[in-house]
Amino acid sequence: MSASSPSQPRKLFIKTYGCQMNVYDSERMAEALGSEGYVTTDRPDDADMILLNTCHIREKAAEKVYSELGRLRVLKDANPDLKIGIAGCVAQAEGEEIMRRAPVVDLVVGPQSYHRLPAMDRAVRGGAKALDTDFPADDKFDTLKARPKARRAPAAFLTVQEGCDKFCAFCVVPYTRGAEVSRPAAKVLTEARDLVAAGVAELTLLGQNVNAYHGHPGGLAGLVRDLAAIDGLQRIRYTTSHPNDMDAALISAHGDCDKLMPYLHLPVQSGSDRILKAMNRKHTADHYLRLVERIKASRPDLMLSSDFIVGFPGETEADFEATLDLIREVAFGQAYSFKYSTRPGTPAAEKPQLPEEVMADRLARLQALLTQQQRAVQQSMVGRTVGVLFEKPGRIAGQMIGKSDYLHAVYADAPADVIGQVRPVRITTSGPNSLGGVLAG
Repeated sequence: MSASSPSQPRKLFIKTYGCQMNVYDSERMAEALGSEGYVTTDRPDDADMILLNTCHIREKAAEKVYSELGRLRVLKDANPDLKIGIAGCVAQAEGEEIMRRAPVVDLVVGPQSYHRLPAMDRAVRGGAKALDTDFPADDKFDTLKARPKARRAPAAFLTVQEGCDKFCAFCVVPYTRGAEVSRPAAKVLTEARDLVAAGVAELTLLGQNVNAYHGHPGGLAGLVRDLAAIDGLQRIRYTTSHPNDMDAALISAHGDCDKLMPYLHLPVQSGSDRILKAMNRKHTADHYLRLVERIKASRPDLMLSSDFIVGFPGETEADFEATLDLIREVAFGQAYSFKYSTRPGTPAAEKPQLPEEVMADRLARLQALLTQQQRAVQQSMVGRTVGVLFEKPGRIAGQMIGKSDYLHAVYADAPADVIGQVRPVRITTSGPNSLGGVLAG
């Protein structure tokens, strides 16, 4: 393996962990380093730079990064010119410790500073180490070059809001992503139009608390309505929301904006008011249930998704049963559930932890209920006709795969030219993780 010559493009491999915002950030990192002559590769052993874009939400996130670095050391031993960087939330939280503990790392960059990657790359190519975990005053989105005009996949992410002011007791996001900041609507709309011109038919608006967006006078609802006016944009989604930021305008948009899809991810975390208070969620279970009623009154066919944490410090069996009761009442079409795990520096980390076997038992029971609900919702789709945005060929010849209005994976026999189109599909079968159907028109 040899380093790229000046006449050859350098190759960049990015491994992305965690949420959709990290997927978006990885795309923008690649674009930023494109100005330094990098092209992306899907082979780490072929790369001149490897970036690990990390997430700090899940358990032992930092240790997983160090484990990955141990594997990458072999590649660096074989190619001393290889540069290795750590980006994202683990970088933000533990930047100096990473530099101290892992000499194989050349650069560490936080999620608010990656627009400075070109300068950092030049520094490490000159033999220096580079660390930037600031919350800079300059707007990274202003600094980043406009997206290239190359053809894009039919669905894309678009970050509109970053950071969090909620300070949930279990969460590190306010410390790694900073305070809530919203991008100006004009800049979001410009980026959206460019994406649509490049072939994007569906946009998912991203934010740590996306419905706290305030870059438009009408809030997120105003932005959604302006996006809906873009010719060629067929679908709009947004994630992740906080119950306390679901205002009347946004609820109304779910009822009268046809391009806003009938799927909403609205994390509740627990059905116990006592635990919600300990989590510093600032809402009650009843508030959440009444909110769901209002949203479904506006959009009766809405499918709900949520997040749940089991085994939060102090959770009793009665608290857990309250969560199961809430799940039964709402009937979620999809959900994400996790055992509580400590995050250093968060208030909950200082509290006595529940035994592992208790948390494992509760998670299994909760997931069994959620799986039952998910399969019931999917089965209810059989016989219905839904819109499907086709995105790629399936593994079987002549089969195409896409996402329904409700974000279900759907496969159907179809010609290749349906990719990028929303077509009606009559659902005929329901599997564990997908639906099957036939083109209906």
